[in-house]
Amino acid sequence: MHTHHDEWILILDFGSQYTQLIARRIRELNVYCEIHPYNVDLDQFSSHPPNGIVLSGGPKSVYDEDAPVLNPKTLEMGKPVLGICYGLQSLAHSISQNSVEKAEKREFGRANILVDDDSDLLRNVSSGSVVWMSHGDHIKHLPESYEAIAHTSNAPVAAVRHREKPFFGVQFHPEVVHTEEGSQILENFVKKISGCKSTWTPASFIETEIKAIREKVGKDKVLCALSGGVDSTVVATLIHKAIGDQLLCIFVDNGLLRKSEFKTVLETYKKHLKLPVKGIDASQQFLDNLEGVSDPEKKRMIIGNTFIDVFDEAVSKQKEFKYLAQGTLYPDVIESVSFKGPSATIKSHHNVGGLPEKMNLKLIEPVRELFKDEVRRVGRELGIPENFIGRHPFPGPGLGIRVLGGLSKKKLDLLREADAIFIQALHDYGYYNDVWQALAVLLPVQSVGVMGDERTYEYTIALRAVTSVDGMTADWAHLPYDFLSEVSNRIINEVRGVNRVVYDVSSKPPATIEWE
Repeated sequence: MHTHHDEWILILDFGSQYTQLIARRIRELNVYCEIHPYNVDLDQFSSHPPNGIVLSGGPKSVYDEDAPVLNPKTLEMGKPVLGICYGLQSLAHSISQNSVEKAEKREFGRANILVDDDSDLLRNVSSGSVVWMSHGDHIKHLPESYEAIAHTSNAPVAAVRHREKPFFGVQFHPEVVHTEEGSQILENFVKKISGCKSTWTPASFIETEIKAIREKVGKDKVLCALSGGVDSTVVATLIHKAIGDQLLCIFVDNGLLRKSEFKTVLETYKKHLKLPVKGIDASQQFLDNLEGVSDPEKKRMIIGNTFIDVFDEAVSKQKEFKYLAQGTLYPDVIESVSFKGPSATIKSHHNVGGLPEKMNLKLIEPVRELFKDEVRRVGRELGIPENFIGRHPFPGPGLGIRVLGGLSKKKLDLLREADAIFIQALHDYGYYNDVWQALAVLLPVQSVGVMGDERTYEYTIALRAVTSVDGMTADWAHLPYDFLSEVSNRIINEVRGVNRVVYDVSSKPPATIEWE
């Protein structure tokens, strides 16, 4: 927990799929907030208490045996509380055991809220506006000290408040976009009721973080592994701003980058961002180690371990480094403290996995409080060029997990060419920024085709493009047929060895964004 936030909102997670959305909505109001499991020890916040507390929704019924139970201390902290769906039921149930009624059928989807009292939580919310319901049980008997402040045609209690204390609850989800005036409701709670002033901006984040980095690092030196992606670039730029040449960045060509990426990215680092960076071409070493390996997890491990060896070798003569900078993001942090119990590891795609232990370095993670889009906002504020900030996410193992099956330089080069045609076309036609991530995959199957008068037996390229807000869920991008047709023709005509192009129309879940 960072105590350098003057004001913040605590979100207690009861297991809702929307919990991260609550955090994003509050942060859009320029107010800092943190997600913690519903059963977190609240005493840890006593020296720096939150301005308000939000209880998230959750999939359980309060009558389930293993239902998450609201800690009574939550209401004793003397802070405003907003319960959402399960959060409201848990609040009511903790006061009066018969307040929640088990529903015959779930209420799911849009409803119109009818406002009965707009003095606080529902100020400036128009009666009749659409809200998104998603719950099984509902409030039947309100505890004595509470009153209803809104209803819908089939829910007599859609929003409630305590008669004397700043405790509120809603039976719908204000954080989802389907709730038309949800942002207004959250703003009323965060600003009017909890008294937050919207001081948490990219500029204030940078200022605070630079101070924190200087205090932590002192006169020591920091290493930073650059991947060419947004997160590591923002981290390096931020640290460089704080400690100048006490930082050394390493950018490794692992042979799995996109077409001419090593050269162009290295140039941006040196010329535009003026970062102290050392470029290392280790592509042959990676390819030798990956020869013939087709299992995706094995590939990841080999890439990770080779990266550690190359990195270690690069700085072996300089022993004075104390810290390793890493672009850990807030979703990774949340995943590792999930309320279902701490998950064993932060995802293995962090490409500097075993480095800190091997080299005896302490970690420094300046953007661990941020979501991906917030990192981008900070990057813009730091003056990183837009073409860099707007880049699609690219996995640590790179094209290594986009050539399905065994790897070879020939296959990687095929994929590089096809990928470059697809990405360039997205830029040319103005679709690149509408898509969260786009990629080409080389499939491990060859199929029969006809070119000229000859039959061919060549590879298939699968194109994938998705729309998403944060990569947690994603929908396949509905790109126009004419566009796909042109990209397909160009790949087949220009990339020797490919005679078939397919487009992936699966969403996440159940599919993932990457194929491996």
